[in-house]
Amino acid sequence: MHPVDAQTLSMIGKGIIETLYMVIVSTVCAYAIGLPIGLILVITDKNGIRPCPIISKVLGFIVNLLRSVPFVILMISVTPLTRKIVGPSLGTSATIVPLVIASAPYIARLVESSIKEVDAGIIEAARAMGTGTFKLIYKVLIPEAKPSLIIGGAIAITTILGYSAMSGFIGGGGLGDIAVRYGYYRSETEILLVTVAVLIIIVQGFQELGMRLAKHCDKRS
Repeated sequence: MHPVDAQTLSMIGKGIIETLYMVIVSTVCAYAIGLPIGLILVITDKNGIRPCPIISKVLGFIVNLLRSVPFVILMISVTPLTRKIVGPSLGTSATIVPLVIASAPYIARLVESSIKEVDAGIIEAARAMGTGTFKLIYKVLIPEAKPSLIIGGAIAITTILGYSAMSGFIGGGGLGDIAVRYGYYRSETEILLVTVAVLIIIVQGFQELGMRLAKHCDKRS
């Protein structure tokens, strides 16, 4: 049994900072990739603004392919790429690379789903007024889908948080690494329970923040 003393709390505090660092940086990078991909999937769809079946099918296949690979296997598979980008293959910064690769396709589908919820009548009205494609995206589609996009963002963050916890099995750092090293390998139940409780609190915090922001941005409320 390992008492939850000041040293343990300090270790968990460091784990929280590492986890938030991984999650926030990964989310920003994944959205920088996933948001444009999601928009392209919507635009090139057969019922989209600029239908292009070839681009839609090829991009959709790549997204589905990456989404089908379990995260731990993906993390191991991209180790050479991680070394080229970051240097070391273990640790918090190294984990960001597979986190982005794993979550970007997921975010792309979330964005696609959110954009497709926009009322077709609003889109047709904008097009009837001669609104161009890029202006239609940034002035109509994204603003109208903002509440759904924010909720999707909260879901994406919690998913990335789960991935970051899984990375602890192969030295990814953060709370997941603490849970694995102390809770799994050393059977320190108290530390395991504390890390699980902290992860739950973080998840609930992001979810609540996402719901509040979505409600604030919803024109219908």
